[in-house]
Amino acid sequence: MQNPIHRRSFLKSTAALALPAIAPAAATGMFVSLNGTLVGNKAPWPDFARLAARVGYGGTDLSLAPAMKEGLDATRELLTELKLRTAFCSLPVNATRDEDTFQKSMEALPAAAKFAAGVGCNRMVAVVSPSSPTPKEELRKTLLARYTAVGKVLADYNVRLGFEFLGPLQFRTRAPHEFIWRMNEMLEFAKECGPNVGLLLDAWHWHHAGATVADIVAAGKSRIVTIHVSDCAKMAPEDVRDNQRLMPGEGIIDLVGFFRALKQIGYEDGVSPEPIGRVPPEMSAEDGAKLGLQTTLAVMRKAGVIA
Repeated sequence: MQNPIHRRSFLKSTAALALPAIAPAAATGMFVSLNGTLVGNKAPWPDFARLAARVGYGGTDLSLAPAMKEGLDATRELLTELKLRTAFCSLPVNATRDEDTFQKSMEALPAAAKFAAGVGCNRMVAVVSPSSPTPKEELRKTLLARYTAVGKVLADYNVRLGFEFLGPLQFRTRAPHEFIWRMNEMLEFAKECGPNVGLLLDAWHWHHAGATVADIVAAGKSRIVTIHVSDCAKMAPEDVRDNQRLMPGEGIIDLVGFFRALKQIGYEDGVSPEPIGRVPPEMSAEDGAKLGLQTTLAVMRKAGVIA
């Protein structure tokens, strides 16, 4: 089932794109960060960062490999010039393959962590699949050992690691053995991996995993590493597909409660709009970025977490 958004209603929602988007650019507090799902492949790094600044974002998700290719000084100067904070970058380690592949990817981690920290990005994230060909306890033992090792390397550079748990039934039934998909269980796993390990809290997965506002408050600031936000239509669990997301405020997720809980725990980092499947391919990178920023800011203002 595809996302039931009529073209006319979509065009209506983008009618205000010509208006300037104003985002908070303070050094502290929550800030909206440009995410690649809003622009497709139309703005590779470092143009991606320049687009974020031009549209009015307070920050940018960091494209780690391209930024490292540009160099530490060049990347740091770019972000300083654009007055952008960084939300996160992806962990450049493959923890789910064979041992040789994992160890080889670990060899490059210290340099990557040093670079990320050097440009002000002290948060990395890893997606943890909620199903696997490997039985749960066996996989848990392997991943616990590997991510504990990862966490120790990152801690040397004051970098935190956030696990993204995936809530939709689509992912939980993809492989024979169910793995961790509930927020609280993933949080406990993260705690076992180290003091600098926590959650990438994605509102879409938070909703589909049946997590609550109270779960966010219980997790606390030290374990919420970064935020992704989107919305969803009302649908049965078996109909949910990851590319059917909506812009923040267009669906049924309690984003007001979500953001108020983040404010309550003192969260002060990036909020990355990730409405997979929502931006039409023909939309320009700039218009996609504007739409993501404006809808996210509107929800955050409604929640009272920004002015």
